[in-house]
Amino acid sequence: MRTATEYKERLIGRILKDMGKVSESRIQEALAVQKDKGGTIGRTLVELGYIEEEDLRLALAKQSGMEVVNLDEIELSEDVINRISPAIAQAYQVFPVRFEDGVLTVALRDPSEVKTLDDLRFLLDCEVDGVVGGEESITAMIDKYYAQDTESVENVLQELQDEFDEGDGFAGTTSESIDLESLEEMAHTAPVRRLLNLVLLQAIQDRASDIHFEPFEDEFKIRYRVDGVLYEMVPPPRHLHLPLSTRIKAMSGLDIAERRLPQDGRLDLNISGNPVDLRISTLPTMFGESVVCRVLDRRQVALDLDKIGLRSDDMSKAEQLIKKPHGIVLCTGPTGCGKTTTLYSILRELNDEGVKILTAEDPVEYELEGIMQMPIKEELGVTFANSLRQFLRQDPDIILVGEIRDLDTAQIAVQAALTGHLVFSTSHTNDAATSLTRLLDLGLEAYLLNASLEGVIAQRLVRRICPDCKEEYTPGQESLLSLGLDAEDVKGKQFYRGRGCQLCNNIGYRGRMGIFEILNINDEMRDLMTAGASTGEIRMCARKHGARALRQSGLLAVYDGNTTVEEVARATIMEA
Repeated sequence: MRTATEYKERLIGRILKDMGKVSESRIQEALAVQKDKGGTIGRTLVELGYIEEEDLRLALAKQSGMEVVNLDEIELSEDVINRISPAIAQAYQVFPVRFEDGVLTVALRDPSEVKTLDDLRFLLDCEVDGVVGGEESITAMIDKYYAQDTESVENVLQELQDEFDEGDGFAGTTSESIDLESLEEMAHTAPVRRLLNLVLLQAIQDRASDIHFEPFEDEFKIRYRVDGVLYEMVPPPRHLHLPLSTRIKAMSGLDIAERRLPQDGRLDLNISGNPVDLRISTLPTMFGESVVCRVLDRRQVALDLDKIGLRSDDMSKAEQLIKKPHGIVLCTGPTGCGKTTTLYSILRELNDEGVKILTAEDPVEYELEGIMQMPIKEELGVTFANSLRQFLRQDPDIILVGEIRDLDTAQIAVQAALTGHLVFSTSHTNDAATSLTRLLDLGLEAYLLNASLEGVIAQRLVRRICPDCKEEYTPGQESLLSLGLDAEDVKGKQFYRGRGCQLCNNIGYRGRMGIFEILNINDEMRDLMTAGASTGEIRMCARKHGARALRQSGLLAVYDGNTTVEEVARATIMEA
């Protein structure tokens, strides 16, 4: 019988033959098909039906020199099984095989899942090696050993509290009284690791965009934001704040000894084969460091222009804007309203091999294939304005500058637009008309703005009604009045809400969508800007030419059955 190392780098067909999975004649037949159609010999054998996907995985494991194990034949101890929590085993689809000399060996579904091993080293705080056990075997073992263990934050906190009561050494510690060595020791203990891993995994599985660890005088809160709304987890004991925050800082490469200055870090995870980036921010407060983890999960972001909530007429207006040969297009709205997602969707729509796109972002949130992205680092002098100056020497067609926040950046953006570039950027204003006057308030000359600005996209995010518990209902008079409506205005209209179900955590909403105001600058608006018109006058002109207000767009989403009256009232304001 061959060992794993003897198979290493051998041809995959020979390995499959030695495994008894395929005959020589079928290998030759597959080689002929491969020569004609291309691809790999292993994939060709699967497509011909001569081997199963599982056979190919095991053969690739042997070829890579990774040990292949039969999980049914392994003697398992309770200590080894407890090395991995049910939450981690189920999230990563791994199963512990042995623990020797400080090294935990886990069975993987596929030999290519090396990133999983890196994540487990972070989460488990020990060296981790991998073997291949096969997908079906691992699933069966997880169901057998972990399915009955319902792990929750509440359960883990109760176990932790029991340990503290027995004098674990955490109680009574403060950021002033504890030394660095003791701090590191606390941060690496199994109870702290287990709690933090569970909080992170639960928040990611619940589609959280941010996780907040907040110390107060007499309590410690953990909250996470889902679809724009904060929800509180069961609060841990106050004295757990220091070891948990230290653990997060250690995992993200921050200085655990520095607790007086804000710090920023990053942690990359791979949950069930999906990349998840955690952006870590610490902030010193009166009662300890506040830590916020921004979750950037590619699964939750659809970077497609036709999936962000644009109605058909808005889509036509947006396409007219983004297909301009040059000029400035602004995306405006408050922090967290989806501006970055909209701009990324636009760039993906415009990206092809005949176009060069450069971006300056603070920070770069998602990597876009085929686009040159540069992070802003103001402490090194890499500002939006300086980046734009350099971009103009790089022969770009399209430029994205994260935000126009000063006159210098605005003037260079105008210069880029007037020299034949299409420039996208953001601003923080309540609606499209206000963003025009904001640029003038920065000190930009009206004639330069008239010559370069092509349009503005204002937006908000509202929560979608959960499709699995959606029901029709009649809103009360108070809800209608919040939008300035009465019974006559909504006569014949249908309204929906979410009843609450397991899939939406009994909230009634699942996911979010954008509502938009799209303003294409025309000659009348340019004349108004030149004449120094007020925001209200520009807004009236926009309405006259068909630019729909944000609240009106929200009402259309309500009438379509996508969101609720309460959501639109929360996200938008009545125009003066």
